[in-house]
Amino acid sequence: MQRWKKAIHLPAIALLPLAFAACHKDDNNMPPGHKSTITVENVLNSKPLVQSGTYKGTNTPIIFPGESVNIQFSAAKGETITFASMYGWSNDLFFAPANPGIMLYDEKGMPVEGDVSPQVKLWDNGTRINQAPGKTVVHPGTANAGPIAEVKGADAQGNHYLSASQLLSATLKYNGNSMFTLTLKNISGGTANETPISPGVWAVSYIAGGQLLAPSPLFKEGAVTANGLTAIAEAGDNTMLGSYIQGITGIFTPLSPVLVVIYNGIDNPIYKSGENDRGEGLKLLAQQGNADTLAAFLKNKAGVKAVYVLPAPSSKVLLPVIDGQKGGMVSQDITVQNGDRIAVATMYGFSNDWFFASTGNGTDAGTKGDISGSIALYDDGTAINQFPGAGITQFNLAGTPLFENKPIAPVPNPNGYTTLPPVAEMIRVTLQ
Repeated sequence: MQRWKKAIHLPAIALLPLAFAACHKDDNNMPPGHKSTITVENVLNSKPLVQSGTYKGTNTPIIFPGESVNIQFSAAKGETITFASMYGWSNDLFFAPANPGIMLYDEKGMPVEGDVSPQVKLWDNGTRINQAPGKTVVHPGTANAGPIAEVKGADAQGNHYLSASQLLSATLKYNGNSMFTLTLKNISGGTANETPISPGVWAVSYIAGGQLLAPSPLFKEGAVTANGLTAIAEAGDNTMLGSYIQGITGIFTPLSPVLVVIYNGIDNPIYKSGENDRGEGLKLLAQQGNADTLAAFLKNKAGVKAVYVLPAPSSKVLLPVIDGQKGGMVSQDITVQNGDRIAVATMYGFSNDWFFASTGNGTDAGTKGDISGSIALYDDGTAINQFPGAGITQFNLAGTPLFENKPIAPVPNPNGYTTLPPVAEMIRVTLQ
């Protein structure tokens, strides 16, 4: 399924500040030193879905007439939720919203609440000849080789159906802080199309540069079914499709232009874990990916010898690995003397105020090789956190961070939202 390969061609992802210039102190009077090159790479094997999962009935896996299920999730502006469940008394029909899913924010950016049932549709999976719907349907039925098509009042065999919204209701509730509850209720009881509804799957796609990375994660109208949807549509078995979407759910984040600082005789000048943000510009880096203010401050700080801000050559931000295509990379030639130390910092772009940075007092600038083990992920403590990549107040997702005042601290892993890969599988830093 062509999910999101085009994402790497987004206009610089248009998410983080796009123009940064390297700055450094006048080093004409510095004693001779040795040359080195620092390289920073986004090595994250990114995924297109920010969240996904499965659901089933409360008392039994089947959702019988009158029963309902709740799906809780987070979402940023522009993101949608989609799902799929079998129309149980059919050969291969399923309920799902049209792609890209149910809209969660209106044109003014306000969360959508209330009845969204009209966005639920009935679909023919195309893999079986349809019998008249009802409890006498014989499974699996006669094989067919058609594409997925919406059932609009009648199927290809002339069997009639009420609209999907008269059989399955969908209601949204906004819980605050970017979190929603979607309630699906089987309301088919007593209708001409009474049916049990199967366990199902749901998914929320990342959005980057105004484009969903997976606008059709479960199916595509007019295309042949794939990835386990047939097992849901024909037998109500969500195992295979659930496994598929789990495999494409995880972390997606760009890294902001990278701050590199060379210093001597002082502690790490960028930050200190356990202290509050110093008000020198780290907040802008951690919340917006803008290192300019902090770079300008540091180049006038005693003990700091050189400061660089490194944007990726074309996209400015360092994109992750997308469909196997190499992630963003920046390099800088440096000259250092014995005793010099080096520290770096870059924003975890799809967060409220998380940043990667050198731990402790940085790294001996004379070190050679991979120094990724000296990098950790920190929470700047200046903005209330939300699900990374699904937060309405995240700056790089068109939001305004909400004020918080806590000490800088390592980001727990797992945290209250997700489980992150090891830091070395997200960012690689080498000195050569």
